[in-house]
Amino acid sequence: MKAISYSRYGGSDVLEYGERPDPKVGPDSVLVKVRAAAVNPVDWKCRQGYLDGALDALFPVIPGWDVSGVVVQPGPSVTEFAAGDEVIGYVREDFLSRGTFAELVAAPIRALAPKPTSLSFEEAAGLPLAGLTAYQVLHGALEVREGDTVLVHAAAGGVGSLAVQIARHAGARVIGTASERNHDHLRKLGAEPVTYGDGLVGRVRALAPGGIDAAFDTVGGDALKASVELLTDAGRLASIADGSVTEHGGHYVFVRPDAGDLRKLGELADAGVISVHVDRVFPLEQAAEAHRLNEQGRTRGKIVVTMNAG
Repeated sequence: MKAISYSRYGGSDVLEYGERPDPKVGPDSVLVKVRAAAVNPVDWKCRQGYLDGALDALFPVIPGWDVSGVVVQPGPSVTEFAAGDEVIGYVREDFLSRGTFAELVAAPIRALAPKPTSLSFEEAAGLPLAGLTAYQVLHGALEVREGDTVLVHAAAGGVGSLAVQIARHAGARVIGTASERNHDHLRKLGAEPVTYGDGLVGRVRALAPGGIDAAFDTVGGDALKASVELLTDAGRLASIADGSVTEHGGHYVFVRPDAGDLRKLGELADAGVISVHVDRVFPLEQAAEAHRLNEQGRTRGKIVVTMNAG
C-alpha cells in the first residue's frame, strides 16, 4: 500500500511517501480502505518527538489518528461491522507505528463508529479526534449545562469550532476567542467572538460581567491565566494544552477513543447540530505540506489528506 511514514523524529522533511506493507487484521479489528485522514497538531508533535516520554515510536511510523473510509475485511471476532460499511475512527494506540496516513489501516472496533451519512468523507475524517475532545471536555470535565456561559479558546480551530457547536446544543451561551478574520465564522456557529491577546480579560468581562461558568482552554499559557481570572467562584476549568491547569483546580484532558461517544457525534452531525469545516484538502503524497500548514496554527476548521478512491 502507499503510505506516508517517517523513520526518525524531525521536521516535515522526514515524511516520506512510498510503499509500506499492508497491515495485518487482528481478531478485534477491521481493515479499512482509507478515503481521508485529518491532520491534527498531535501528529506533528509526535513526529517531532514531543510525546516520546509517553509513547514508544516503532519506526518507521505512519502518522495520523483520524480516519474515514470503508471496511474491507472484518476480523474474525467482529460482528459490529461488515465489508462495505462506511466508518470513521480515532485510531490511536499506545505506541506510534500504524497510523491513518495510508491507503489501508487496521482499526480496532473500540475506535470506530458508522460514518455520518450527511458528511463527506473529507468532513467525516475531521470529526473523530476534534469532536471527541470537545465532547469529552464539555460533557465530562466541565459538565456544561443549559444556561452556562462558556469561554472557548481558539474557537475557530478544529476542536474549538466543534466545542462551540456542542456547547450551544447543550443550551450554553458561548464566548469564543479568535482572530478578527474568523469572527463572522464564529457568529455563524453561534458564538460571541472576542479577539485574543492583550486585554482579553477586559473584553470578555464586557460581555459577561458576572464571570464565566466554564472555560475550555485549547492554547495554554496566557489563555489559561485569563480563564482563571474570568471564572466565577464555582466556575469549572479544563485544558487540553497546559498541565498546570490542575494547579488552579481544573482538569487536564487527553482525549480517549470511545466508540459510544463517536457514535453520538455522528448522530449530532446527521441531525444537523454540528458540522465540520474543511479548510484545505491535500493528496496523500503532499502530506508534508499539510503538516507544515497545520503547524502554523492559523487553520479554520480542519486540514485533510485524501487517498485515491479507486
